[in-house]
Amino acid sequence: MTVRCAFDVAPPEGVDEALLVRAAEAALSHGGQPGREVDLVVVSDEALAELHGRFLDDDSATDVMAFDLGDEEEGPSGEVYLSLDMARRVAAERGVSLARELSLYAVHGCLHLCGYDEHEDEDRRAMRAAERAVLDALGFAPDAAPHERD
Repeated sequence: MTVRCAFDVAPPEGVDEALLVRAAEAALSHGGQPGREVDLVVVSDEALAELHGRFLDDDSATDVMAFDLGDEEEGPSGEVYLSLDMARRVAAERGVSLARELSLYAVHGCLHLCGYDEHEDEDRRAMRAAERAVLDALGFAPDAAPHERD
């Protein structure tokens, strides 16, 4: 498994590449794809909104986007973009650490690469259960508040 992490914004105190790599690796293992190559990229709201607009025709801010770039010849790979700005706002609103919120985004994006989605209620419940299991295994305190936005 190869997970790399880069910050396209100034890295925040208390959150380093190693933490986000561990979160991604744990999610990939949980999702049954421990051999997947993934690049995590921490970006601004503006950068992620631009990607959101370009690929999903919605230029609003979002928290995380995952791109499955795998093919049969080179094996599974992907890119996961995490919004530092969104993580800061949501962590403050929810009363959780920035490290936990960004780790959640890394986990969420990697679970998408493993085939989890949120289109149906049952799928959404499975995604949230997987997120909780991975974050619990990483030692983060539970966050019982719902993570859905209107």
